[in-house]
Amino acid sequence: MIIIPARLESSRFPRKILADISGVPMVIATANRVREIDDVVIATDSQEVIDVAGRFGYKAVMTSVVHQSGTDRINEVAQKLNLNEDEIIINVQADEPYIEPEVVQKVFQRTKEVVSEDNIMIVSCYKEIEPAFAVDPNHVKVIMDAYENAIYFSRSKIPYDREEHHDYFGHLGIYGFTKKKLAHFCTLGKSPLEDIEKLEQLRALYYGYKIAMVKVKSQSFGIDTTKDLELALKRFG
Repeated sequence: MIIIPARLESSRFPRKILADISGVPMVIATANRVREIDDVVIATDSQEVIDVAGRFGYKAVMTSVVHQSGTDRINEVAQKLNLNEDEIIINVQADEPYIEPEVVQKVFQRTKEVVSEDNIMIVSCYKEIEPAFAVDPNHVKVIMDAYENAIYFSRSKIPYDREEHHDYFGHLGIYGFTKKKLAHFCTLGKSPLEDIEKLEQLRALYYGYKIAMVKVKSQSFGIDTTKDLELALKRFG
């Protein structure tokens, strides 16, 4: 199942998930991109979003307004829907209206492959990024070990390259869990690292779990600001 967390308000771009993308609200544009992969449910804290989802034929579930993260929001939905403990759940951010379906499919497939590996809590993905994105704190960077597991995520440019010969990798905000691993993640206390960087995936690393990464090719990027939206509309039409 694909669950799209869709909090209506955003500090950097209020009501962005309802911004117009080629004639439809952003959250619906995102859902349309991935609906052929698996069932799609929208997790929201807004009746307005539930009404929008219904008009476009999508199921939406109301969640608490106090959640601090999208992961907590989709966990509430997974519990309410009474999914099997080994059900694959893919978290696709509502601000990814141009995400390529094959990217989500690769995360889905890798998540199925590691269901029995208890030390791997999450599966996510990364891509090579342009130098301009490497220095932008709104675009998260990631470094991996020899087994393609994440070592660290940061809003900073990592690693520091004294000779400027390094390729930089951007993290795409798509996460794969089983329902059981998702629920366990949400029981872990918030970590100092995630509080500093404002990146919740650092919680898994802080507590000693692995995040398996898959490399993808993608032109898409998350829309965090009005500037991002202008760039996306110019690039993708």
